[in-house]
Amino acid sequence: MAPSNTSIKLVRNIPSGSPTLKDFKVESVDAPTKSSLQPNQVLIRTLYLSCDPYFRGRLSGTRDSYVASFEPGKPIEGLGVGVVEASTSSKLSEGDLVTGGAFLWETRFVCADSAVTKVPSNTGISPANYLGVLGMPSFTAYVGLVSLCNPKAGETVLVSAASGAVGQMVVQLAKARGLRVVGAAGSDDKVDFIKSLGADVAFNYKTCGDLQDAVKKAAPEGIDIYFDNVGGEFLDVALKNMRPFGRIAACGMISQYNATPETAYQLKNIVNIVPKKVSIFGYIVTDYYSKPDYKKFIDEVSTKLKEGKVNYKLDEVVGLENAPQALLDLFEGKNFGKRVVKITDSNQRL
Repeated sequence: MAPSNTSIKLVRNIPSGSPTLKDFKVESVDAPTKSSLQPNQVLIRTLYLSCDPYFRGRLSGTRDSYVASFEPGKPIEGLGVGVVEASTSSKLSEGDLVTGGAFLWETRFVCADSAVTKVPSNTGISPANYLGVLGMPSFTAYVGLVSLCNPKAGETVLVSAASGAVGQMVVQLAKARGLRVVGAAGSDDKVDFIKSLGADVAFNYKTCGDLQDAVKKAAPEGIDIYFDNVGGEFLDVALKNMRPFGRIAACGMISQYNATPETAYQLKNIVNIVPKKVSIFGYIVTDYYSKPDYKKFIDEVSTKLKEGKVNYKLDEVVGLENAPQALLDLFEGKNFGKRVVKITDSNQRL
């Protein structure tokens, strides 16, 4: 009898509003085996899965997005790290540590060898770090801040969700380049964490009172770069406080992901773009993996990591069965750092 395999499947698409646990189904299915492999396939035991804000778009069922929506009745998929347990590939062998963006939310799954990338193991670096400090969120921070906004020493950068998966790396990359960093987050302990990363000013946007006043106080001479992770009112306030030739990295807008047409925030300060000559960069990080930016990012962050000059917080939830709640928590700001799910497995062999 094949070992049991936990699988998280989507029940229905959610075009708008807030997803709930009822929209996910936790099933126990037969695990794949080595005998089921076709040529150039690998059987992977999942170690960690990534929970990311962009999942909200994939839950919606839309057909006009940059990434395909999840299909009801099929497992959720996303970034992950795992161990190859069996292989018919000449590129990957049993015991290899791999990562990729097509990890099924299952204890074990089968995929083509081209869908995953081998990463170093036995380095003392946790496999979860390939989803965080050396993974997509950190590279997203690098592209938005460094590649697109071209920061200059002495400039002021405002970072929303500055303790999150992307924001915490933006803070550190900016400080390394001599910028004055203003960070915002939704709790006092997150604010303390931002300060520990080197932010010059940090504030709790939930308790600061008027957001416009808080930003003006934190950056009285204005903002040269706004790294936007939340959209909505925060983007509106940033637009009002931008300096001439300011730049905005439009990374994410999580405050609007569960909005309905009736509750969506309407920007009021967009008129400032023209007279202040503000540039807004919308981007998708996957477009940059094939460019020189990626090697520059890996070289810089790997070196800083080895030298102990990078501090990156992972927010770990244990158990695949808890992955749906771990994901839903993101949309309410209940994570502290990069949210990952650690997979436990009673049939573990490696």
